Amino acid sequence: MTADLLAGRSFAVLGAGKIGSLLVRSFLAQGLVTAERLRATVRRPERAQVLGRELAVVVSTDNVAATRDADVVLLCVKPQTVPGVLAAIRPELGPGKLVISVAASVPTEYIEQHVGAGVPVVRAMPNTPCAVGSGMTGLCAGRSAQPAHLETARALFQAVGRTVVVEERLMDAVTGLSASGPAFLYVVLESLIDGGLKVGLPRDVATLLAAQTMLGAARMALETGDHPALLKDAVTTPAGCTIDGILELEEGKLRVTLIKAVVKATERAGQLLVRA
Repeated sequence: MTADLLAGRSFAVLGAGKIGSLLVRSFLAQGLVTAERLRATVRRPERAQVLGRELAVVVSTDNVAATRDADVVLLCVKPQTVPGVLAAIRPELGPGKLVISVAASVPTEYIEQHVGAGVPVVRAMPNTPCAVGSGMTGLCAGRSAQPAHLETARALFQAVGRTVVVEERLMDAVTGLSASGPAFLYVVLESLIDGGLKVGLPRDVATLLAAQTMLGAARMALETGDHPALLKDAVTTPAGCTIDGILELEEGKLRVTLIKAVVKATERAGQLLVRA
């Protein structure tokens, strides 16, 4: 199904920065897109040369030319630069092209107003684990996007992880939880590693134990479908060592701190909204 949706399509990734270049590498590695059918852009000519050599694809600073040759345009620029980019590429867009926006907090309605009537727009919010095929991407469709357009976007991001389709009003929450979430979890992971060092484990052993434990716990939650509280209870025995550790977490307010981190990140995502 993925191959059918993407076969023969040409792609442009406008803004091959952190997330844009990550997606380019992932799409190429997964065989979703051939190098011949992919164009990418960056702001600086010297960066274009370096990235072009690294990826073995055409990389330029010309968003208009990249858009002209593409069937699917991935908008990966920063929210603040979206207005200028849309103004430049608008003449190259039409109902036959799909725009997939990865620009945080920019609503589909805004993009539709600036690309012309009938251009299908899908908004996506992936996260950095896409680089290792374990990403999480939230998707929502604009008014002109048909089910086939949404499925095309899902096919792209499903190949580098999992996807979920949500109402657009929830996209800032997706940003606050799954897009920002890896950074929060790296703080937790680093803390667990430091805890291992504190009790005498070598750093490499502590890192392996903590990272694999975090990975395994996440897989348990996804594959069993059990509530995290049930999974926690299965580890926690009466008067055992785990309950003492949980008591320390509760006294340190880890739970409420993580909740507040997601809320704050969600609020900040809403503040990045561009204005017409």
